[in-house]
Parts: sequence; structure tokens; C-alpha cells
Amino acid sequence: MTAYPGRTVAPPRRRAVGHRTAVGVLHTLGLPVLLLVLWGLVATRTTSRFFPDPVTIADAFVDTWIGPAFVEDVLPSLARLGLGVAASTVLGIAAGTVIGLTPWLRELLEPLLEFLRAIPPPVLIPVMMILLGITDTMKVVVIVSGAVWPILLNTIEGVRGIDSVLTQTARSFRVTWWERLWFLVLPAASPRIMAGVRQALSVALILMVISEMFASSAGLGYRIAYFQRNYLIAEMWSGILLLGGVGVLLAVVFGLVERRVLRWYHGIREVNRA
Repeated sequence: MTAYPGRTVAPPRRRAVGHRTAVGVLHTLGLPVLLLVLWGLVATRTTSRFFPDPVTIADAFVDTWIGPAFVEDVLPSLARLGLGVAASTVLGIAAGTVIGLTPWLRELLEPLLEFLRAIPPPVLIPVMMILLGITDTMKVVVIVSGAVWPILLNTIEGVRGIDSVLTQTARSFRVTWWERLWFLVLPAASPRIMAGVRQALSVALILMVISEMFASSAGLGYRIAYFQRNYLIAEMWSGILLLGGVGVLLAVVFGLVERRVLRWYHGIREVNRA
């Protein structure tokens, strides 16, 4: 702070940081607030009970999800989502690395992978129900059946795209296979892998809801479908908003993890931009 007779002036750097923070908050919250205001104005001018105002939905949100439903429906759904994403990540990275490093295996499996990837996971739910029963395992497998593909394919492409000069240099210095995998292959492919995980999160969230709409008695998907069938419109909208909030939370957490894992990558990009 710099003192002058009768006033105190903040340093320019601090003012610039405060201005950037205010602009960032405005950009983040400005559009959602504007949409809520427009929603409220439109809802007051319509008599349709299928389009309640934000205040009614907020009251339904508190009454519905703040309480036993959070433990009985939300937490189990999030647990299945987490298991599905974790299994998809491990399976996709492991299989993608092996396939990407083995040209003959990649050529052999490419037609089969394209065929399996083209099958929409929701159509497999009846088959999963027959094979695994109506269990949490079935729901996790449904999530994995769709979320694994972005990770698998991005891992294959990331491993294939490694600079051959780096690979030959590592072999010239007699670096072991495990050391090349851990210190060269996976770090070099990590930007593509993280892009695949980001795509898999949205797919997993969709499949979590769909899997719970089939012959289920708990979970976010079941509860939203129950509200829709019984014309509990405000409660249905509150469930949809809760799903949107879960998606935003996943994006924020993933962004923090990505910045941590890919610090070197973002550092290189900033240097190149400079």
C-alpha cells in the first residue's frame, strides 16, 4: 500500500489481480444467473405445470434431496459412478498401452474394436441383466462398457504418437522396458489419456442414469424416472439439476487433477505461447 495525504492507494499489481478475479467470477456466474432470471420471468407468464419457476424447484430440491434420499439414492449412484470410471481408466490405459505398443496386435484388433465401439451401451443392458442379474455389478459393468472406449482409443493413439527418436534413444542407452513405459511412454501419452478420461466422465454419468432406470429401486436415475411417472414435476426438475451439479463438480475435480498430472505439459504450452 502507498500512503498519500488523505488517501491510501493500492499497488497496481494488486488492483490488476482483483480485477481479473472479478472478471473471472462474472464470466463464471453471469450466464447461469441470467438464465435463472429469464427462467423465472417465463415461468411467471405461463400456466403450464410442467414448467415450474426456480423457487418452486429449489424448494423441491431441499425437500427431496436434503435428507434420507441423499444417502439412499445419491451416494450409491456416486459410488457406482466412481467404480465405473476407475475400472474404465485402469482397463483402458492398460489395454490401450499394450495395443499401442504392439503393431501386429493393433492391426488384428482394430476391426473388432471398431465393431464393439459402434454398439450403443444402453442396448446391452438387457443382456447384462440376464447375465449378471439386477445388481450393482450390472450397473457398474454398463458404465464400463461405454466409458472405457474414449480412454482406450485415446491411449492407443497417444502411445502410437510417441516420437520415434525418443524411443530409439532410450533403446540406445539400454533403458529397460519398464523404465521406458513409466518414464517415456505413459508421460508422453498422458495428454491424450487425460482427454479420454474427460470424455469418459460425461459418458459414465449418462450411463449411470440409464442403468438405474432399468428395473432398479434406488439411485438418481430411478428416482428421476419415478418422479416423471408420477407427475412430480418440480421434484423431477430438481433431480435433473442435481445431475447437472454432479457433472459440474466432476469437471472441477478433474480439472484440478489434470493440472496436477500435466503440469509439465501446461508449462511447455505456456512457454511456447510466450
